Amino acid sequence: MMDYRFKPISKTCAGTGKPLVAGTLCYSVLVERNGLQERLDFSAEGWNGLPEDAVGFWKCHVPFPASRQVSTTDPETLLRYFEQLVEDRNPYHERLAYVLALYLLQRRRLRLDGAHEADGVEFLELSGSRGEGPYEVRDQKISEAEMTQLRQTLDQQLTAGGDAA
Repeated sequence: MMDYRFKPISKTCAGTGKPLVAGTLCYSVLVERNGLQERLDFSAEGWNGLPEDAVGFWKCHVPFPASRQVSTTDPETLLRYFEQLVEDRNPYHERLAYVLALYLLQRRRLRLDGAHEADGVEFLELSGSRGEGPYEVRDQKISEAEMTQLRQTLDQQLTAGGDAA
C-alpha cells in the first residue's frame, strides 16, 4: 500500500483563477505531470470535467478557515481578561472564566491551591504563579462541545479586542 501526501485545498480555482469560497462545492483532482503528482481544485463554475492526466478526483466542500485557538494568545493577556471575568458575577462570564482558568492552569500561569464546596456548589481555589489572587472559580462541569464553543468565543473576543480591551 502506498501513502500519498499532497497539499491542502487551494485558495483559488484552477479553472477560473477566482477565489474558492468557503462552504461551496469543490472538485479536487490529482494529476500527474512530469512524473510529479499535483492537486488541482476547481469551483463548480470552473469545473469542465476530468483533465486527461487525472489520476483521481473527489468532491468536497471548501472548508471554513480554522479559528485560532486561545492558546495562541499571550498568557499575561489571558490572565488580565480572566481577572476581569472573575470580578463579574454574570453566569456566562463565569463559564468563560472557568475555561480560561483551565487553560491558564495548563500553561502554569495559575496554580490550583485547593477546592471547596459551598451550598452544594464546588469551587476551585486558584492563585497566579507570580502571587496574583487568590481567585475562586465555580466548577462549571461543562461538556467538551461547550468547552470548544467557549474557547472559540474567547478567541473571537480576544482577537477583536472585545471585552479584553
